Amino acid sequence: MNRERVAELVRELLQEIGEDPAREGLVNTPARVAASYEFLTSGYRADVQRLVNGAIFTQPTNNMIIARDIELYSLCEHHLLPFYGRCHIGYISKTKIFGLSKLARLVDMYSRRLQIQERLTEQIAHAIMDGIEAEGVGVIIEAHHLCMMMRGVEKQNSLMTTSSVLGSFRDSVATRSEFLNLIGRPRPS
Repeated sequence: MNRERVAELVRELLQEIGEDPAREGLVNTPARVAASYEFLTSGYRADVQRLVNGAIFTQPTNNMIIARDIELYSLCEHHLLPFYGRCHIGYISKTKIFGLSKLARLVDMYSRRLQIQERLTEQIAHAIMDGIEAEGVGVIIEAHHLCMMMRGVEKQNSLMTTSSVLGSFRDSVATRSEFLNLIGRPRPS
């Protein structure tokens, strides 16, 4: 990302909305916003293989592995406003498992892109499924969207929930129910 170019665009934006970019409180804002966007969109410059960095381990197991309440922050691709929430991941391994921190890092990598929650949920699930050739994967994201809270319909307590279930989590109601029960969610009917 060209920070200088982004900073110049932010200066232009400040002028277009009626502000003076030379005003004391705004003098360094373009550079700060450019640095912020570089971090908030760092997922575009990340690679799954380098992120995982060999932290896949052989562990023959057929039990469900769950990581709950992984915090996430992303930007809505429609309004460039934040959405934030929690991601719950479950998977059943065949012969390999992820190092635990890698699940959170996968969530961060995909979150640090312009996103819609639906795609984010699927990207995380597929990265886990493909990364270890799991028997099944379940990912649930619950998030608050500032584009719904600050503008538009202005619904302060709205919460969007998305799920992606692959393999045995899709094919088996019992597996899906166990996952939902273990993360503290109602069972499907």
